[in-house]
Amino acid sequence: MSQLADIIIKSHASHKNAPSVVFFGGAGVSTESGIPDFRGADGLYTEKYGTLSPETIISGRFFAREPETFFKFYREHLVFPDAKPNRAHTSLAEFERRGIVDCVITQNIDGLHQAAGSKNVFELHGTVHRNYCCDCGKPYPLEYVLASDGIPHCGDCGGIVRPDVTLYDEMLPEGVFEAAALHVARADVLIVAGTSLAVYPAASLLHYFSGSALVVINLTPTPADSLATLALHSRVGDVMGEVMDEIKRAGI
Repeated sequence: MSQLADIIIKSHASHKNAPSVVFFGGAGVSTESGIPDFRGADGLYTEKYGTLSPETIISGRFFAREPETFFKFYREHLVFPDAKPNRAHTSLAEFERRGIVDCVITQNIDGLHQAAGSKNVFELHGTVHRNYCCDCGKPYPLEYVLASDGIPHCGDCGGIVRPDVTLYDEMLPEGVFEAAALHVARADVLIVAGTSLAVYPAASLLHYFSGSALVVINLTPTPADSLATLALHSRVGDVMGEVMDEIKRAGI
């Protein structure tokens, strides 16, 4: 049995079958679904777009100043409507159904955890699947934004329809970080996966953890590796899929 499966099984047994594992994931969770990460070798941030960096374009200030350029970049590089959940997403949904995983905390905006069946998901940076008019607040689905030319406008008031995602220099959705931190604080096992832990305040969630096992899964080393009970430099889907198979064989 793998070390991670052993950690999860022991924690599950010692907590009287109550969910004791929290999963905190980043862009690397979705790369196996064909969605590029940000800081990897072929990530979004390795490119320039004219004289502009991606960080500049997906900032709140740039959105307010040049929304047409923002939406062109957004549709081409941040929205993947045909992406499907991979083994990381489906395994976590199954862990939740089996009463092992308490919640998923994600920095991703792709909605793939919910598509796989996870119910208790904290989206730190929002989601492309929720959109709203900046003036009247009317909600719109992703399909409305994708079907619009240039800047999407509200059918009721004419205001700009923007994605409900947290852009650079914007605050996280109210209450989401605090709720996620509470779950981390009461977790026995925290799995941190597919994230370089370079984005704050999301990365500071680790400061709230005081459980028995910190597990890090990432292709490249992270600042938390030296603190981890177990650090695996592997693809998240491969690891979580294998662990799910072992959990099933153990009859949990």
